[in-house]
Amino acid sequence: MNVREHLGETLEFEDYVRRRHNALLRTARRLVPDPLDAQDLLQTALARTYDRWDGIADKQLADAYLRRVMINTRTEWWRARRLEESPTEQLPDASTGDFTEQHADRALLMDVMKVLTPKQRTVVVLRHWEQMSTEETAVALGTSIGTVKSTLHRSLARLREELERRDHETAAPRPPTGCSAMGIETQVKEP
Repeated sequence: MNVREHLGETLEFEDYVRRRHNALLRTARRLVPDPLDAQDLLQTALARTYDRWDGIADKQLADAYLRRVMINTRTEWWRARRLEESPTEQLPDASTGDFTEQHADRALLMDVMKVLTPKQRTVVVLRHWEQMSTEETAVALGTSIGTVKSTLHRSLARLREELERRDHETAAPRPPTGCSAMGIETQVKEP
């Protein structure tokens, strides 16, 4: 490849990144819970894709290629982090902020997504957030359509269970001692 062709490929890649950056960042944000990690994930995926940009014959498939690179990179990070983590005596304090209801719902959903395995989370993100068809998801993940369907089914069932469990934990408090199951005060006679 001569200098002129290389420059053309570089400009084409820069134009692609400018046009697709926000959508790609949303995808990265859905793959990892931390916004800063999402930015790192996208930058790493873009750097890896840039090295292979001239090998992508059909540039219309660049989004799919980048999603695959992000998924693979996230999996690498997850495996590496798993080896670095160590249990501690105390959990760090969780900060609470003044969020709108929409942000609270999004935060709850991102938190609930943590109960899923990386593979399950990826299938849910591609099918529901990226709105890919079952077939497109299977191609992006390199699996069969049946695997995507069964993984999605189990993932959604697991999310429902977790949401119900959390909803049950925050349900109304138990009645005070001396109340029957129907909520009627029982008479306790003192001798």
